[in-house]
Amino acid sequence: MTENCSLAQIADLLREKQRFVVVSHIRPDGDALGCTLAMGLCLRQLGKDVTLWNEDGCLEKFEWLPHSALVKQPPSEPQKFDVALVLDTAVKDRVGKCLDAIGHADVWVNIDHHVSNPRFGDLNYIDSTSPATGQILFELFRQCGLPLTYEMADNLYVAISTDTGSFQYPSTTARTYEIGAELVKLGVNVGNLSQRLYESYPRRRIELLKSLLNALQFSSNDRVASFALTQETSKSLGVKPDDNEGLIDTIRAVEGVIVAVFFEELEDGRVRVSLRSKNPSTDVCKVALQFGGGGHTLAAGIRMKGPLADAQAKILQSIDEQLPRN
Repeated sequence: MTENCSLAQIADLLREKQRFVVVSHIRPDGDALGCTLAMGLCLRQLGKDVTLWNEDGCLEKFEWLPHSALVKQPPSEPQKFDVALVLDTAVKDRVGKCLDAIGHADVWVNIDHHVSNPRFGDLNYIDSTSPATGQILFELFRQCGLPLTYEMADNLYVAISTDTGSFQYPSTTARTYEIGAELVKLGVNVGNLSQRLYESYPRRRIELLKSLLNALQFSSNDRVASFALTQETSKSLGVKPDDNEGLIDTIRAVEGVIVAVFFEELEDGRVRVSLRSKNPSTDVCKVALQFGGGGHTLAAGIRMKGPLADAQAKILQSIDEQLPRN
């Protein structure tokens, strides 16, 4: 199906089928894990058999989320399901090892907010105007009379807060704030969640940021800021995957910078690239698509062939070509 199905069609499927698996992208962020858990808890309320997988399991920084232990790493032996729900994932193979673990699903449902999503599901609901997949799930639950418990509300609030930069990014809408208020009415403790999300980082994350800032580079007449994490530095600091999240915002915030880039050297020799733009006229999704990645106008990502120096040169050149000529 190339066009969007309706939320009602998805709700009908959730009520009709029995055996579900819910997955999201590798290196999950708050939106991915919050949505996975919220959907899983909803299905459990409906009396369904539910499996929640992520290639990385539940990252350390999100272990406090309600029922986070439900998110497991996929098994080596494939399993069969009535429905596979893929959330917050721009490309199907971004679910990593979960793809092989789903030996068969009668129906694939693709719910996402990335503009680059190719609509890979049997049922697709892609809303690129939504600042977070968590916002789409809230509308699904509310509009279609599905369960929405306090524990689901906590997970949805984390999903929306992390993908909107704590309700600060340009994609945040009046409806986003209304949904936030509804979630608070359901019992979300904003102060407690915000402290856990933004004020409880391990010391190694600060040591990592210090190291990255020492390697900070400016290019394109200081309109592009970038730094890189090598495998050597990662191992010496004992860095975990979730330690990187949000560090790019530190250099994105520099006055005069339009695009920020974070390069990360991976163990398999590839390079993970995170891109952030402050100006819609410089569309980093276009840059990402050139190298097999995707995302949004102001935030995109890539996993590309190394070595690191080559990836840096190619990406920075492509960004330079996207920048306004003035």
